[in-house]
Amino acid sequence: MKCEMCHTNEATVHLTQVVDGAVRKLHLCESCAAESGVDIQNPMSIADLFLGLGPAAAAAREGDAGECPQCHLRRSDFKKTGRLGCPFCYEYYRDDLAPMLKAMHRGDRHIGKKPSGAEAASRNAAALAELRRKLEEAVAAERYEEAARFRDQIRRLSGEADAGSAGKAPAP
Repeated sequence: MKCEMCHTNEATVHLTQVVDGAVRKLHLCESCAAESGVDIQNPMSIADLFLGLGPAAAAAREGDAGECPQCHLRRSDFKKTGRLGCPFCYEYYRDDLAPMLKAMHRGDRHIGKKPSGAEAASRNAAALAELRRKLEEAVAAERYEEAARFRDQIRRLSGEADAGSAGKAPAP
């Protein structure tokens, strides 16, 4: 593949840029990449970008010998591997990780999906608890016909819950 700038040399530097969801790929030779300001001698990892551990930040952090008190993972070790050493690292490197996670996940609060039927199951469980409470009250007050209706409703509702979760038909 030829360089997209000079159209003569072989492209050895491949850049991918994502802006507003649009992916743009650029293929350059080493000389055109150097002219464009791309530092190919000191490549950066994703951890470098997110944590500010690249060459420019390295000078600012010179002498930063901090390490996790539990597993003794150093910031430079994390830079090399992209992995933390123990659960305590998340707390120790919190200030470094917060901006990285916020950038990666488009926010700092998890808003995930719920399993299908989770809300219905929650409502069903609350309704069953209420019916059982009413059943106990009816039995204690010796209102047996009312208690029998609550018992039947509980059986129906329990059968629907079983059928929904296990794919079975409700019990008779």
